[in-house]
Amino acid sequence: MSGKFHNPIGVGRNTIVPPAVLMTTHQDGNGHALHAPVLVLNASYEPINVCAARRAIVLVLKGVAMTEEENGHFLHAARLALRVPSVIRLLEYRRIPHQSRALSRKNILLRDRNTCQYCGEVLLSSELTLDHVIPRSRGGSSTWENLVACCHSCNRQKGNQFPAEADMKLLREPRA
Repeated sequence: MSGKFHNPIGVGRNTIVPPAVLMTTHQDGNGHALHAPVLVLNASYEPINVCAARRAIVLVLKGVAMTEEENGHFLHAARLALRVPSVIRLLEYRRIPHQSRALSRKNILLRDRNTCQYCGEVLLSSELTLDHVIPRSRGGSSTWENLVACCHSCNRQKGNQFPAEADMKLLREPRA
């Protein structure tokens, strides 16, 4: 390799970088390029995460990912110079972990589209309450499957009963 440095982190291929280019485009000496954010794509090009450039370089060197785009900085080692990636893609498909939405009044009302789940009336969020389908006094818990948006009059009518006992029917089953 006379006068040239081998770079294993090219855009999906090995690239040769002349030393003159390395000297003019290298990162500043404080290591900020290693902390730069790098977008991580799944094998199907779906964005799944953002990590530090240092972690991205490790993934590429381990053969777990390949560089899709570079940020223009170089990382210098004794015998090679590596381009710092800005986007990497995993070589194998990784299942994206299910992100559970926080259980909150706002999210219940969003799920139910500000609609009373007993009478179907669409109201402002300030005019709705949350109803426990199985009342808390009867062992019902505060879960996605047991909470629904409900207008004040339907909530009073249902009271401390199961919907069937109050002769009321849910418009749709509550889900997470």
